[in-house]
This record gives sequence, C-alpha cells and structure tokens, in this order.
Amino acid sequence: MAGTKKIPQRQCVGCREMKNKKDLIRILKTENEGIIIDVTGKKNGRGAYICPNADCFKKAVASKGLERSFKMPIESAVYDRLAKELKNFETG
Repeated sequence: MAGTKKIPQRQCVGCREMKNKKDLIRILKTENEGIIIDVTGKKNGRGAYICPNADCFKKAVASKGLERSFKMPIESAVYDRLAKELKNFETG
C-alpha cells in the first residue's frame, strides 16, 4: 500500500500563510555571508521563507518577520539588497 507523498509546507514571514515550499523563496542567515537569498534551497544555515512578491516583502519588513525568524536585528542596507534581489524573482 503506497501512501501519497507529503508536500512540504512553510510559512511566509510576510503574509504568514502556509504555502508549498517550492512556491516560496528561502532567505538564509549564514555564518560567513550574512543574510542572502538561497536560490537552491539547500545551503546550510537558518532559513526563512517569503512569497516572491513585493507585498509580502513589505509586510515582512513592517512586522519584523525576518528579525523574528533570525532572532537578530537586521540593518536597512540588508533589506535594500534583498528587495533588489527579490525583483529578479518577480519578473523572472
């Protein structure tokens, strides 16, 4: 008897909705590189997930969702860089 395979779900730090892991973008806190976008989804480090749209990113910034996930303050320069990188995902 073969069971159905579970689809991994993650919560977006912006809209706080549970969605399929494949539909979200992983933001990663690493020891060496700081906070980056993990394109592969397989790098080592603490990850947080966000929908690939500007609205969820704005909500995450306003509610300090990333700061809560990573348990540390995040500088505005990091948010600016992440916003530019997320634009690539929206259009691409």
